[in-house]
Amino acid sequence: MSITSVIINVTDLDRSIDFYTRFLAAEPISRDDDHAVLDLISGTLRLQRIDNPADHAWVADDLHRGFRHIGFKVDDVDRWVAPLKEAGVRFHLDPLEATGDVRIAFFYDPDGTLCEFVARDLQYSTMIDEDGVAAERALGVPDRPRLDHVALTVDDRQRTADFYHDHFGFDLIGIIDQPQDPRGFSIGYLKAGPTVLEIFTYRADKQPATPQLDAPGFVAAEIGGSSGSPAGMTELGKTGYGAVITLDADGFPITLGAER
Repeated sequence: MSITSVIINVTDLDRSIDFYTRFLAAEPISRDDDHAVLDLISGTLRLQRIDNPADHAWVADDLHRGFRHIGFKVDDVDRWVAPLKEAGVRFHLDPLEATGDVRIAFFYDPDGTLCEFVARDLQYSTMIDEDGVAAERALGVPDRPRLDHVALTVDDRQRTADFYHDHFGFDLIGIIDQPQDPRGFSIGYLKAGPTVLEIFTYRADKQPATPQLDAPGFVAAEIGGSSGSPAGMTELGKTGYGAVITLDADGFPITLGAER
């Protein structure tokens, strides 16, 4: 199993297709008046147009549980950032060297979805699964942005790791500690196939998630290869193409994409 797709609500389908094809070299697979599917090597973006969108409740504060950002692996962060800067795209974090010996930058798509470029292989504070890390590094350096991970904040990393391992085959391969962060921040990496769930944990108090189906931005991560949702998950609703969306214990929306 792996993250096969990320589903995003957009208010202007042509604008969003242009953004992801021009700045992330995404390749169009299909589209109609309300939907588009774009290839990003190890997964797809599924864009769905919404009319009369609700106000977006998501905030750029990682102490809120649930979805945080979509990460794309690149060969050179600064090379891919330059056209975004020239076009006046809004940035959350300019390029910098980050813990784990990676270079990163954060920016927003036209509807406020937070995206990350990341370059180089992570150097984990704690390596848990050497084979998993080796498989991750064997993917190599992409010649265009590759869907790499989706990040979420959780209450309990072990609970989350157990859930995604037991039901979807994700393995915890490593941890990055952030000792400089007074909030008690660390990141766990759950890998399945070519993609990763990047798990943020904090000792500091966290706010509940606010998943939405009728607002612009991130809707759900699609996990392929499973025949049904685990028992006890809360149903949020359906995607624009009819797949049921359910919430994990931290309010992170997932779908198995059963009704394309």
